[in-house]
This record gives sequence, C-alpha cells and structure tokens, in this order.
Amino acid sequence: MRRVQPSAENAELALREAAQLMAPLARWLLRHGVSYSGFADMLKPVFVEAARGELAQGPERATQSALSMLSGVHRKDVRAIEQAPHAAPPTPSRPPLASQVFTRWMTDPRYRGTNGKPRTLARSGARRSFEALCRELSNDVHPRTVLDELLRLGLVALDGEKLVPLARGFVPAAQLDEMTAIFSANAADHLSAAVSNLTLDVPKFLEQSIYADGLTPESIEHLHRAACAVWADAFEAVVTQARERVDLDRQSDGEQRMRFGVYFYSEPAARAGAPTDTGPAVGSPPRAPKRREPRPRIKP
Repeated sequence: MRRVQPSAENAELALREAAQLMAPLARWLLRHGVSYSGFADMLKPVFVEAARGELAQGPERATQSALSMLSGVHRKDVRAIEQAPHAAPPTPSRPPLASQVFTRWMTDPRYRGTNGKPRTLARSGARRSFEALCRELSNDVHPRTVLDELLRLGLVALDGEKLVPLARGFVPAAQLDEMTAIFSANAADHLSAAVSNLTLDVPKFLEQSIYADGLTPESIEHLHRAACAVWADAFEAVVTQARERVDLDRQSDGEQRMRFGVYFYSEPAARAGAPTDTGPAVGSPPRAPKRREPRPRIKP
C-alpha cells in the first residue's frame, strides 16, 4: 500500500490547507472556553499516538526516540505520555439503542404499512410490536427503558396500548454532551475518508460535495429543503441495505464498520477582510444587493 511521502512541499501544502480546516474547529473550541495552550497540550498525545500508528505500518520500532522524531513532540513529553495511565483509545460508539430501534421502525418493511408509512405498534405482543422490535436489537435493555427515551425525545406518543410515531427520523437529545459526541464521530469519519483518499493508494471513499454561490437567502432556503428531502430518501435506502448486510454477515467474522452521512452549510460569500461564520443563512432576511459573478458557480 503506497502512501504520500513526507516532503517540504507536501508539508507546506498540508499546513496551508489545515489553516482553513482548523478555522471552524478553533471557533468551536473558543466558544467552549478552550484556549490555544489547552488545545496544544491535548494535541501532544494525539500526535504521539498517530506517529505510533504510522510506525506500525513499517519496519521501525515505535521507540520513544522514533515517536519523538516523527511526531515532533519532545522526547520528555513522549516519555511522560507513555508513563501516564493509558485510557482506552477513543473509538466511535454505536448509535444509542433508542436510535437503532426507532430507525428500524421507520425503515423496515415489516413495520410499515401498505402505504409505506411506519405502522402504529402495539406495546407488546409476539409479532410487529414495540417489544418485539426492541428484542430484535437487544435483550440487555428493557423495552420500557427504550420507550421512555423515545417519549422523552417527543418521537412517539402513547395511544392507550399503542405507540404512534411522531417523526420520520431519530433526533438526538438536546444535551450538549450527546450532540458533541455525535458531531465528533461524524466529523472524524468524514475527515478520515478524505485523508485516506489524499494519502493512500487504495480504493477511494465517497467524499464529494456541491458548491454554488451568487444565491439569495430564498434560494438557500429552497436548496436546504431539497437537500433534506434527498437525505431522507438516501437515509431509508442505505439503512435498509445496511440492515440486510448486517443480517447476512452476522455469522461471519466481519470486523469492518461504516458511516454514511451528508451535510448542508451556507454563509455569505467571503470578502477580503470580512469575518466568516456569521451563522446559517437559511431563513435570513434579504441583504442589500452586492457585486457578484455573472453566473453562479456549481462545483462537484
């Protein structure tokens, strides 16, 4: 497996583009009270562990000297990092059970009516009940616990002994720690796909986007609605096929994981010296006309 080789030119290229990549991350950190010094201290073990992973791909042993040389972290800091109690390395977690249950309810043909919409489910019963649905995914958590979470999130309503879905997709709880964990897992896998595409001579991951400018707030709102509709269809299609593959691979030794996502973002087009990240433009009031390109640019 060939990979991009370190060089002065490649380092300059990576640092130049990293500045743009880091800008929204820096805003996120500052808004949470994290300064540069705190972030830099956190990066030391991250760079050391990344260096350890790189060294593991070659013949060189991951000695403290080798880790220090590759990562640029001082050897005394490498030593302190290695001597510190090692926490379990961060790994993307599976979606919460409530999310898994609700997603299967919304997408599995067994739990949808002839009109294609999710069925109202009996709370208990042998077939096509909420209890049976929960048991398909886990016997470790009582269905009542899952139900309480879905009720708390406002995704279902109780109608006697029946459950009525109130939404089409699972929405995470409005708790900062849960939303932040989802954000970091999604962004990390997005970056991992791009880094693999840029640095390794292996089959490329899907990692594309569409860009257009010269748009009014009304057009942004229209395109945002269109993107949400397309995602809803893609979500159902890929979830259905993913569930089929999980069932097919259940008896195998498969250890691979995947994540498929989409995003939409808008802001006023950057001008020299103008601040960025003024907030989403969806639903914003019209702005005064400004000079723009004669025709919008659309880039895949």
